[in-house]
Amino acid sequence: MQAVSPEHKTITYFAKELSWLSFNERVLQEAKDSTNPIIERIRFLGIFSNNLDEFFQVRVADVKRRILLNNLPDTNFDEDEALLADIQKKVLELGKKFSAIYDQILIDLNEHHIHIKQPDALSDFHKNWLANYFKDQVLPHLLPMMINESKDYSDNINDTMTHLFVELNGEKQHHAFLEVPTDRLNRFVQLPPEKTRRHKTIVLLDDVIRFFIADVFKSFFKFERIEAYSMKLTRDAEYNLDDELEEGVLDTMSKGLKQRLYAEPVRLVYEESMPEEMLKLMKKRLGVTGQDAMIPGGRYRNFRDFISFPNVGRGYLENKPLPPLKSAAFSKYSSVFRAISTQDILLYYPYHTFNHMLEYIRQAAFDPRVTQIKVNIYRVAKQSRLIGSLINAAKNGKKVTVMVELKARFDEQNNIEWAKLMSEYGIKVMIGIPALKVHSKLCVVHRREKGKIVKYAHIGTGNFHEKTARIYTDFSLFTKHPDITEECDSVFRFIESSYLPFKFEHLMISPINARSRIVELIDEEITHAEQGRTGKVTIKINNLVDKQLVDKLYEASRKGVKIRLIVRGMCALVPGLAQFSDNIKIISIVDRFLEHPRVMIFDNNGDPKVYISSADWMTRNLDHRVEVGTPIYADHLKKLIIDIIELQFKDRTKARVIDAEQKNLYVRRGNRKKIRSQIAIYDHLKKWELHQLNEAKE
Repeated sequence: MQAVSPEHKTITYFAKELSWLSFNERVLQEAKDSTNPIIERIRFLGIFSNNLDEFFQVRVADVKRRILLNNLPDTNFDEDEALLADIQKKVLELGKKFSAIYDQILIDLNEHHIHIKQPDALSDFHKNWLANYFKDQVLPHLLPMMINESKDYSDNINDTMTHLFVELNGEKQHHAFLEVPTDRLNRFVQLPPEKTRRHKTIVLLDDVIRFFIADVFKSFFKFERIEAYSMKLTRDAEYNLDDELEEGVLDTMSKGLKQRLYAEPVRLVYEESMPEEMLKLMKKRLGVTGQDAMIPGGRYRNFRDFISFPNVGRGYLENKPLPPLKSAAFSKYSSVFRAISTQDILLYYPYHTFNHMLEYIRQAAFDPRVTQIKVNIYRVAKQSRLIGSLINAAKNGKKVTVMVELKARFDEQNNIEWAKLMSEYGIKVMIGIPALKVHSKLCVVHRREKGKIVKYAHIGTGNFHEKTARIYTDFSLFTKHPDITEECDSVFRFIESSYLPFKFEHLMISPINARSRIVELIDEEITHAEQGRTGKVTIKINNLVDKQLVDKLYEASRKGVKIRLIVRGMCALVPGLAQFSDNIKIISIVDRFLEHPRVMIFDNNGDPKVYISSADWMTRNLDHRVEVGTPIYADHLKKLIIDIIELQFKDRTKARVIDAEQKNLYVRRGNRKKIRSQIAIYDHLKKWELHQLNEAKE
C-alpha cells in the first residue's frame, strides 16, 4: 500500500491488515516455541485462532464491504481486490504452519503422558464409558437442523460455534447442520483412569459426537452410510442501527446485536477432507460467494476453545504463577484517599494486584465524605465487583454517574445488561456521544475535605476488568493533582455536553487535542535535533496505523530524531529505509501477558516528558473516540515507567524485530544477557515496592 508525498518520493506503508497477520504469526511462534510449557503452547494456538476469528469479523469484513461498494468515488476496487487476495494467501500459509505446530504439540503432549485420542483408538473400557457419557450428557444437547434444498441457512448458523455438516446416504440422501454444544458442555472430555493415573486421556467433544453420530439420526432416518465434517462460518461483526427508531437506546442496541446474527458471511472454514460435492452443497446452502474466504483446514474448528485447555498433568506444564504485588504506597494506609493524598500512585497490571483499584471504588462507595463518583466503562467482567460497589454507593446516597459504552465490540450485550441494572438502582447512566465511542479509562471521586470538594482521579490504559487485569499489562495512575483531576472531571462534562467548548492544558483528549499535542511534542524533538541537541522519541503502542502520525515520525527520522517503537499489533510504518526511516527501530513483544499499555516518552533535552494513554495511534482513536492520556509529573514514577520500557528494549527472549520484510525474527542476543522482559519487570517492581516500603519505615 503506497501514498505519495509532495516533498519526497513514494512512501511505503504496510497494509494494516497484513501487518495484523504478521502480529498473529508472532502468536503462532509462541505456540511453536519448545521453551514454553507445553500447556501454554496449546493455549497459544487458541489465542491465534480467536485472534483470526476477530480479524475476519472486523478487518476482512471491512475490506469486503469496500469491494462491494466499489462503485463509490472514494473506493479503490483493484487495490482492495489485491489486498483480499494477499490476505487469503497469508491466512492459508499460517494455516499450514498452525496444523504442523498442532501435530508436534500432540507428540510433545504424549511425552508428558497427556493423550488427545480419537474414540476409535480407545480401549473397550474407555469406549464403554464414552458411550454412556454420550447418551447421558451429550445427546440431550444435540439439535440437528435438517436441510431443505430451497432454503438459505446462513442466518441459522451461530458464528461463535463449531458445526458438523452431516450427510446421510441411503435410498434418499439427507443433510443436516449439527452444532457442537461447547457453550453447555466442556470441549475437552477427560476419561477416567483405566490402569494407571499417570496417563491422562482427553477426547474432544467434536470427536465424541462424530463417533456416535449414527445414534443421533438412526431412529428417524434410514441410511447405509453417514459422514460428518467440521465447519465454521464467520460473519461481518459490524451491524447497522436505524437512527429513526423511536425506541430507547438500549432496545435499539439489542436489535442491532440480533442483526449481527444475520450479517453477511466473510469466511467459511471447513474440513479439508470433506468431499467436493458436500462442499458445493454446503456453500450453496450458506450463501457463500467468491468474495468470501474459503479456508480448508484440519479436523477441528473453533480452536479458540483451546485457550482454556486444561492442565491435567504436573504443575510445571504451564507457566509458574507470578503472585500479584501489593503497592507499598497503598498498603501503608488504611484509606486509599490518605494514600493518594500523600503522593501520586502508579500500578502496573498484572504485576500489581487489581484489588487496589477495586478497593478505591469500594471505599468511595461508603466513605461518608465522598459525595460523588464518576466512571466510564468500556469492558468489565461478567461478575464485576466494581459495579457492585457502584450500586452500593447509590444505595448509600452517593451521586453516581456511569458512562457505559454500548458499542464496545463483542461486549455490547454485557454492557447493555449492566446499564439496565445500574439504572434500576438510581445510577445516572450515560450512553456517550452518538458519533464517538468512549474508550477512556477514567474514574473521578468527589470528596469533602475541610469544607471543600477535593477530587481524586484514576487514569488508566486498560479496562476496569478483573479478569483481563490478570493477563493484560496496563498502567493505572491515581492522583489528587488539582489540575489533572479537574480536567478529568471535564471529560465527563464533555461526554454529556460535547457541543460546549472545552480546553485541556494537561490531558491529551481525543478528539480535542490529542493529535495536535502529539505532533507538537514530536516537533519539539525535531527542534532539539536541528539545534544539535539530542532528539529522542520512545513510543509503546498496540497499533500504529494513522498515516499522519506515521508521516510525522518519518519526518522526525529524516531530521535526525532517534525513534524507538514497541508495537504489539498493526504497524503501518516501515522502519530502516535508507535516508528516510533509518533512525527508526521497532520491536514487538509477545509473551505470557498481552502487552496493552500506551506510553509516550519524549526526551526533552534530558528532562523527559512521559505520558500514558488509552489511545492507540489509529485514526479512529484520535478522531472518532473519546480517549484520555495523562502526563506523569512525579519524577519517581516517570523513572519507573522509563525503567520498564528500557527493560523491554533489552528483551532478548520474546522481542521480535519489525523490519521492512515483516520476517518476525527474534532480536539477536549476541553476547548480551538473556533477558525476558516480562519476568525482569516483575522482579524490578518487586524490588521497587520493597524499597518504597523500607523508605516509608525509615
